[in-house]
Amino acid sequence: MTLSGPRTDLADCTATELLQLYQTGQASPLDAARAVLARIDAQNPQLNAFCLVAHESALQAARDSEKRWQQLRQGGAPCGDLDGVPVSIKDIILTRGMPTLRGSRTVDADQPWDVDAPATARLREAGAVIVGKTNTPEFGCKGETNSPRTGITRNPWDLSKTPGGSSGGAAAAVASGMGPLALGTDGAGSVRIPAAFCGNVGLKPSFGRVPAYPLSPFGSVAHLGPHSRSVSDAALMMNVLKKPDARDWTSLPSDGSDYLNGLEDGIRGLRIAWSPTLGYAKNVYPEVARSVAQAVAQLSELGAHVEQIDPGFEDPLEISTGLWFAGAWTVWNTLSPAQQALTDPDFRDQALLGEKLSLLDIQRLHLQRGALGSLMRQFMQRFDLLVTPSVAVPAFRARPAGHTPMDPVAMLGWTPFSYPFNLTQQPASTVPCGLTSDGLPIGLQFVGPMFGDALVLRASRAYEAARTGTVDFTRPVTPR
Repeated sequence: MTLSGPRTDLADCTATELLQLYQTGQASPLDAARAVLARIDAQNPQLNAFCLVAHESALQAARDSEKRWQQLRQGGAPCGDLDGVPVSIKDIILTRGMPTLRGSRTVDADQPWDVDAPATARLREAGAVIVGKTNTPEFGCKGETNSPRTGITRNPWDLSKTPGGSSGGAAAAVASGMGPLALGTDGAGSVRIPAAFCGNVGLKPSFGRVPAYPLSPFGSVAHLGPHSRSVSDAALMMNVLKKPDARDWTSLPSDGSDYLNGLEDGIRGLRIAWSPTLGYAKNVYPEVARSVAQAVAQLSELGAHVEQIDPGFEDPLEISTGLWFAGAWTVWNTLSPAQQALTDPDFRDQALLGEKLSLLDIQRLHLQRGALGSLMRQFMQRFDLLVTPSVAVPAFRARPAGHTPMDPVAMLGWTPFSYPFNLTQQPASTVPCGLTSDGLPIGLQFVGPMFGDALVLRASRAYEAARTGTVDFTRPVTPR
């Protein structure tokens, strides 16, 4: 590509486009870092996507990357897979040299920060330029992004709306051109919800595919995954993130495959189960239902064998929230009374709900989860993929911390398509498939069999390439 086309600002480029420009010498990592940092300086005051912007270290990393690219063009050693690409890290993931505040006033920023989480380490090894840390609700505790420490993060498509959560800062950053890639976490939809609300691509990989350290106190529902503006970028980032790390004893064995290989192979002949409600979602927003149904029709046109069918399980909302509340109670008990007094009332309410759960209650939740996982393993023997809406509603009004009614339905009832697949640990993606009449993005979700991450990416790319409409979701959005 060249910069003579519509993308005249490097902050508008995808990671794949930036790497092409570096390879040909049409742009440098330093140019890209300066463009992204300028975009952050211009738009973050409105969006509040970042809680920390690392100007100096990002520019130094970009200079180092520029030297490597110059040496490569002169016959030197290959660069890393993401060399010179700006990326942000959700502020719940350890990052050497930067505080990890977890959206909480209980965390002391003035302490040594000398450890990278596995995903951060892999990004750094691949040459990515870390531009800062993105906002999260306290301890990643909800599907919107606000906290007493960092305030409200807003949606680039409409500043009055939430970007979702808990990786809302990551999604808002990518959607607005404040870096083409972002690293998030997903415990009940926390990558897919904000990616859908912000018009991005988001992927929750199979559990253990991206190593974690330290492991989440919320247990094995918590995954790490990429936010991007294209499926190719998500595959590129996953090639880096999925490399093993011995600190995570739950991580999967090394996967030496290249997720870019076969990405363009299409979906002809694949067996796709299409479930508009999963059999229990009662309040899917009409424009969401209509847009997703139109997207599914395109999958048939691409040659997939689509069958409308529900998997056959009841709403597992109480399993998801029960396990989550137990995790919140665990975290609560690591805090002193003085720290507890500083927490978000929403997090406090979750923890106190967790206090009410007995050991027998928790064991029953685990058994119910196991039954759900078994059912879905068997269901996916009949189908290659399951397709649903990503979220039942478009982005709703942003609100400050302490204003989420804390019962299971209010907490997650509006996202009935996301949390089941944290419980089953299956890979799932969201790809934008349209806009509401109010101009808010709508997401299409692909769910794969366990370990079928490459297939989920391939199907996501097939739809992305065929998507009809005039909206260019890879363009940054001007906040209004």
